[in-house]
Amino acid sequence: MPKIMEIIEKETKGKSYHTYKYSYDSIGLPSIDYDDDPNKIMKWKESGETASPKKPIDLKPLADQLQAVGEQPLLKYFLDGSRHVFKVDDIAYNKQVFPVVAGQIGIGCCKRENKRMSKERFYRELVLALPDKANPDGWDDAAYFAAKAKKLNESEELKRLGLCFSAIIPYSTSKVGSPDTKLDNLAVGVIQDYMIEAEKRMVAELVKDKRLGQDAYLLKDGSLEYKVMKSGREDLRTLQKIKHNYSWVIGVSKSFNPESCLDHTGKPNSNYIADLPVFHRTPVARYENREFLGDVQFGVWYIRLRDKRRTQTPFDGVVKVEKIMMDEEIENGIDSDVIDLISSNIINERNPTCYGTDRRWANHLYPVFLTESYVKSKYISTEMFLHLFRSFYKELHADHETGAADNK
Repeated sequence: MPKIMEIIEKETKGKSYHTYKYSYDSIGLPSIDYDDDPNKIMKWKESGETASPKKPIDLKPLADQLQAVGEQPLLKYFLDGSRHVFKVDDIAYNKQVFPVVAGQIGIGCCKRENKRMSKERFYRELVLALPDKANPDGWDDAAYFAAKAKKLNESEELKRLGLCFSAIIPYSTSKVGSPDTKLDNLAVGVIQDYMIEAEKRMVAELVKDKRLGQDAYLLKDGSLEYKVMKSGREDLRTLQKIKHNYSWVIGVSKSFNPESCLDHTGKPNSNYIADLPVFHRTPVARYENREFLGDVQFGVWYIRLRDKRRTQTPFDGVVKVEKIMMDEEIENGIDSDVIDLISSNIINERNPTCYGTDRRWANHLYPVFLTESYVKSKYISTEMFLHLFRSFYKELHADHETGAADNK
């Protein structure tokens, strides 16, 4: 049975080098974190809430009151997306060699009812990133790579294992040769973008099925700052859909770049977050980046969940919260009472902790940790996944070497 790379080599008329295969996650490269983009600068220049406070707000009394009266948690759904990416080969087109990167993408949403967590829905998708040079004509990439994915999924081995590849995604090679261009990063980047689109699709399904509302918010792990993916009128319609779908969604980021926060004079303001008292939130800042995000405005604020005397750094125990501004919120800001209610509910999610299980425990919310753990439990093992890309020749060669060693 031909292996995946043998099919790709034949279908795209490339030359496979059957190179060493490994997980980028295990070596820590490349790291792509859209929450920590140094070009995304946020200024506390304009308030993003109705009350326009100037100092941190103490939310412990409201958080305690909600628990004392037995108020049902505002946060009912929890969404996490993750990807495992692998270097699976190198392939040559027109005398140039490019990396082939494969990925497993997992998108999961868990629901909490009566203090019990259960699966709401889950996607697992396998994808392959190839250089755009794999399309020799260079036109209609969508149709070309869809046809190659269909051909790939006719593989007897994939059928036997009950697996299929959702997409073959081209990455741009237009900047090859530039000193700042790393082909691996480009390949991983298109897989990251595919994962983000899958997250947006799941949110849209939850909205369509009427799962979300003012008493049933969705907490998405990570930023809501989705970059523009399309162009022209289609993009404007997409942005409006995103804004509508995210009425009852908040993004909570465990990691963020404190140096991207500037005060109203434009000076660094990271100490404002570092000195935030426990169970307090910052005022809400209005944030927009038209080049990156289009016509979307956000309310962004920070909450300290843990006493910094018990954490390793002054930013441990602080989470970044985002909410997309809707309709009149764009003009007036988000209702400060709503901000306080959301923030108090987040504070009440601080326990139990995943201490000893996850090094990010101080910034983790337990329902998110459970959702993340569920998604990761659904991955195909690394050994099985990489085996799909081993060539028949390599297997024979490895078996021959093993046999020779045994005979010595």
